[in-house]
Amino acid sequence: MTAPAIEIKDVQKSFGNISIIRDLNLSVAQGERHALIGPNGAGKSTTFNLISGYIRPTSGTVTLRGEVISGLPPYQINRRGLSRSFQVTNVFANMSVWENLRCAVLWTDGHHYSFWKNIDNLKEVRDRTAQVLSDIGLTARRDVPAGLLTYAEQRALEIGITVAGGADVILLDEPTAGMSHAETERAVSLIRRLTEGRTLVIVEHDMSVVFGLADRISVLVYGHIIATGTPDQIRVRSQGQGSLSRRGGGLMLEVRTCTPTMARAISSRASICASMPAKS
Repeated sequence: MTAPAIEIKDVQKSFGNISIIRDLNLSVAQGERHALIGPNGAGKSTTFNLISGYIRPTSGTVTLRGEVISGLPPYQINRRGLSRSFQVTNVFANMSVWENLRCAVLWTDGHHYSFWKNIDNLKEVRDRTAQVLSDIGLTARRDVPAGLLTYAEQRALEIGITVAGGADVILLDEPTAGMSHAETERAVSLIRRLTEGRTLVIVEHDMSVVFGLADRISVLVYGHIIATGTPDQIRVRSQGQGSLSRRGGGLMLEVRTCTPTMARAISSRASICASMPAKS
């Protein structure tokens, strides 16, 4: 049986006396596009940080294709084939679009910090960089400093850098945040194309993106997964137990009927209809 691309088992994360992640269990199959949704403060970015090694779990394990990676530093996890983007655009502003992508390709091809090499003569690096540049639609912006790109272009570049590294497990943290409808559609098309055949885990607040892109969805509230299923299954469950909507710039989780476990997990940002009795 093939091991999951990512598996989180009984993970807890506390900062001092404050528990942020509690009894987190999540399995993402290889080649799956999995969305992680929930209200602000639910622990989505913390979960990404736990997976990618930026923070260590207080207890529990994180595995990548069956290998325990919890506790490893981010660069070692990256070398094992996992790459991520961040909520805040993270590119080299003073370097050109081409140079940003080439850095990722050089690392993947094993050149790393060989500064004495004439990298312009490395044909395989040039070809791979040109391919990714074309894939993200920025060929015409090749020589433009990354800091002068539009916001949507910078996000596309960051996705390109993430994929150019050759990782087969990709984590994208709110890749369409701040984009217009047209920009979001282009970004979704780009993500779908670039992650073909790869495992994708995405944190996203735009429900049209989530339901249009994900094979499976997990709902995280107050550091605890309260539901996992296909988009259709999540739709059905939301009709019986609550709804997901955008309000005031944030994601609201409204729970109409809930189990005691769900009630304990709901954050202060989710509204609970107390008039409905809890199910045992």
